[in-house]
Amino acid sequence: MFGLDPLFTFFLILCLLSAVAFEFINGFHDTANAVATVIYTHSLKPTTAVIWSGFWNFVGVNVGGIAVAIGIINLLPTEIIVDQNLSHNIAMVLSLILTAIIWNLATWYLGIPCSSSHTLIGSIFGVGLAFMLLPGSHAVALNWKKVTDIGLSLLISPVIGFGLALLLMFILKKLVKNKDIFKEPPKKKAPPLWIRSILVLTCTSVSYAHGSNDGQKGVGLIMLILIAFAPAFFALDRNKKPSDLYMDVKKIEWTLHKMDTTALTETGRKDYRTVQSSIATILTGVKGVTSFEKMDKKENFKIRKSIIVIGKKIDGILKQSEGNAIASLKPVDVAILKSNVKKIKSHTEYAPRWVILMVSLALGLGTMIGWKRIVVTIGEKIGKTHLTYAQGATAEIIAASTITISTTLGLPVSTTHVLSSGVAGTMFAGEGKANLRMNTIRSMLSAWLLTLPVTIVLSGGLFILLRFIMK
Repeated sequence: MFGLDPLFTFFLILCLLSAVAFEFINGFHDTANAVATVIYTHSLKPTTAVIWSGFWNFVGVNVGGIAVAIGIINLLPTEIIVDQNLSHNIAMVLSLILTAIIWNLATWYLGIPCSSSHTLIGSIFGVGLAFMLLPGSHAVALNWKKVTDIGLSLLISPVIGFGLALLLMFILKKLVKNKDIFKEPPKKKAPPLWIRSILVLTCTSVSYAHGSNDGQKGVGLIMLILIAFAPAFFALDRNKKPSDLYMDVKKIEWTLHKMDTTALTETGRKDYRTVQSSIATILTGVKGVTSFEKMDKKENFKIRKSIIVIGKKIDGILKQSEGNAIASLKPVDVAILKSNVKKIKSHTEYAPRWVILMVSLALGLGTMIGWKRIVVTIGEKIGKTHLTYAQGATAEIIAASTITISTTLGLPVSTTHVLSSGVAGTMFAGEGKANLRMNTIRSMLSAWLLTLPVTIVLSGGLFILLRFIMK
């Protein structure tokens, strides 16, 4: 398979199956985020709810794009992804997946709403940091800008979920005259059709948003595996033409020649030289090549790395300049530069259709299984009172909105933490702190705070151990 010998083919299949298992676990771990409200308000029966949620998770993965997936891939240093020692790549992939699965299963078993996003991101951080500590890798760095963006997204989103849910509940209480929506639903009785329709719609929105965001994490994980094991096949999008890449890079080169480099900062001039070197690497590598399939394996590494470097450094040049360098370019030239950078990045920022389909199936099927433990936590153990129609709809509206915005920005966000903190916000809006079960809140906060450090240490330790074993 992909030109690998039987042993490495076995490890590739094992890693792919493990990644699918992670996404399956992600599905049943996070199901409660979408279905708890419709189940506890008797809007849908449990079986119907989880099947409906699974379907919309599937749809979300397929139509939600891959911006979050690319963000996941770009977290790691380029050097670790294009390491030509396959044993090292196996160590990287197994460390990520084993850590993510272990922590997800542990928190699910304990019934603690924990974020699969936190788990995967922490695993990636751990491997990246461990790689930087290896001999000869001290000059390598994580993509700290992306690390910062994602870290803030994961940490702030639950606070936003709590605050906005609290605010929306206060607004509803002021504006809505029908107070039945703020009362405990009658036992085993479906709500009126208009309320039921709203709750099913919000459940659908969270399910779709969860698929479009969390599903992309699985896509990113599988792309990491494929690039690590078979870079000649997956480092570059083989459906694209080398001639198109050549022309787009040429346009970047022509545009950069118009820039007044004397006005750049010292860092900017250094980045400019790095970009010119990367441009030369690409132009030499693809000139006269009719298909990426005919390109030498090592050239795939070089071209991918050069494209990533150009994308990062040109952004830096434009930001680090003192203004004169950009002023020396006409607005149309700046637009051409940015447009062609985007075009060349499409050669590395992609995912095959079969990968997206595989992840969507795993997430959708996982959503239909194992939902009960965390549903009970969301529905019964966050607040001391039964979840009302207004609380359920409010928490899911806030969750769906926050996740959708994060997906648009290409940022992974915790569906679990956003929705559970939203439920907490709606409960707090009733009688304040007295209406919250503080033991559950403390468990959720502990999982929220511990997930990153635990997964960083575990994945980093596993990576170093496996690299030592698999020299």
